[in-house]
Amino acid sequence: MSTSKHKLPALHNAMWPGIVGKGGDAEPAIDLDTMLNLTASAEVNGTKFDGVDLFLALPHTDIDSTDDQLKELADKLAGHNLAAGSLVAPVWPPVGGGSAMGSDEERGKFLTQVRKACDIGKKLRDLGIRKYGVIRIDSAEGPAAWSEDPAANTKAIAATFGEACDIAENYGERLAAEGEICWGGMHGWKHMVDLLEQVGRPKTLGFQADMAHTMLYTLGYNSPESRLLPADYDWSDRSVLKDALQQVANALRPWTIDFHVAQNDGTVKGSGSHDKTGRHCPPDDPNGKMNIVEIAGLWMRNEDGTPTRAYEHICWDGCMFPNSMMTSPETWVKILATMIQVRDAHGWD
Repeated sequence: MSTSKHKLPALHNAMWPGIVGKGGDAEPAIDLDTMLNLTASAEVNGTKFDGVDLFLALPHTDIDSTDDQLKELADKLAGHNLAAGSLVAPVWPPVGGGSAMGSDEERGKFLTQVRKACDIGKKLRDLGIRKYGVIRIDSAEGPAAWSEDPAANTKAIAATFGEACDIAENYGERLAAEGEICWGGMHGWKHMVDLLEQVGRPKTLGFQADMAHTMLYTLGYNSPESRLLPADYDWSDRSVLKDALQQVANALRPWTIDFHVAQNDGTVKGSGSHDKTGRHCPPDDPNGKMNIVEIAGLWMRNEDGTPTRAYEHICWDGCMFPNSMMTSPETWVKILATMIQVRDAHGWD
């Protein structure tokens, strides 16, 4: 019998760490079945993961999956007692997408991938395996290209995101833009707020907050003008970090409709084809800079202390963990225990 204090939000594990930063000169990808088995096997005092968030690209879930393949996926998830939650749309050029601020052709490819992802999302809802979650997007462009003409490029991304909102609404879906230092126009917290405001579709487009990435926002990587922590910041003074994270959360929490629990050691990492971004760490990493449960509360609670109830599940993101760590069952038990602590502290019924 579960000893968890709250029933909501549901606890999910991300599947894309089996792919992102893998392949090529990096470690090999970890197949979806292995990721699902590891997730489903984790248990802490009677509590298990409720579901998974999926990456809609091979070698996991094909963005061009047939109805039969989606039915097979739904049956597989159900067999593990796992729900499907948020879905990552493969909007980047290497997997068939295109830059959201690029040519008409590139923007068309971006929107095609959004449409396909929304279609899969609806079909998984119709199959009964997905009852909540969003479609995750980003600009599919780097900060360097964006910086060549910031105003015009943000305007172009906003226009593309606006068209993506039209598509999502036709499928009954919502979109979440992931703030991350490697995505142009989204690489700093001020830029992220500006982009969301320019799109101006809060009922359809929101923000996906990932604790590892939002912590990097405070350091101003790729966006020095957005830096909040002093250049000579002493990491032993965690109150300064919390104040900086509070400022970021206050600006972006009203937009947040998808939330990733994560840890970060204050450095950046790139692996495989993935640009340098926030280094995700295991919850017990001695170099981790955040009190995970405390900082999660900055995102999961309003300024008056009440739970936001802005999403029906939260997800752990272990992006670019080494394969030896990812394939260890103990890793997922530790992560699940941390997720339970977060829900016990900030959840609801």
